[in-house]
Amino acid sequence: MTDELNIEAGRLLFARPFVFIKGCVRIADLPPADRAEIAFAGRSNVGKSSLINALTGTKDLARTSNTPGRTQELNIFEAKDAPLRIVDMPGYGFAQAPKPKVEAWTKLIHQYLTGRPNLRRVYVLVDGRHGPKANDLTVMNELDNSAVSYQVVLTKMDKPSVAELDVVIAATKAAIAKRPAAHPELIVTSSETKFGMDMLRAEIERIVRS
Repeated sequence: MTDELNIEAGRLLFARPFVFIKGCVRIADLPPADRAEIAFAGRSNVGKSSLINALTGTKDLARTSNTPGRTQELNIFEAKDAPLRIVDMPGYGFAQAPKPKVEAWTKLIHQYLTGRPNLRRVYVLVDGRHGPKANDLTVMNELDNSAVSYQVVLTKMDKPSVAELDVVIAATKAAIAKRPAAHPELIVTSSETKFGMDMLRAEIERIVRS
């Protein structure tokens, strides 16, 4: 359970000014594995960039776009003296890009997920209006098969009605219930209202500290 001490520790971790370091199109371009990394994965337009901005308390750290597939690299964010690095992964599904480019992203993502020794957890973002789609489940399958720890974060919880959100939460919990690499706790968020950001920060801080 998250308590007030966890929440304050999470707030302090993200009180540092995070900055964009670089975008990586090859594994060889990644920074040294010298600190804990967390990665954000999700379907195109699930709200990854907006969530990273809300998480770090910035307006434009991660670029947001209404065009699916804009994030085409592993985008790296760090804060000075922070024990944490944030990796924004290319969105999957509905990317409006040539097939060879999509295949290159897919290969890059696979290499990163299966070969990065300091990757502590992947946060799989799922649209709170719809729940897990087929390509979300495909990514979870790969993470399970690769024994990569991940946790599902519902985004845009302010968009559906309370009843609709309850149905999505129940379906999402059922989808992850027996998955070996999935964290059992679901985090529900809204980048617009900042709901759930304190819980997400606290969970990330706990991972970095462990």
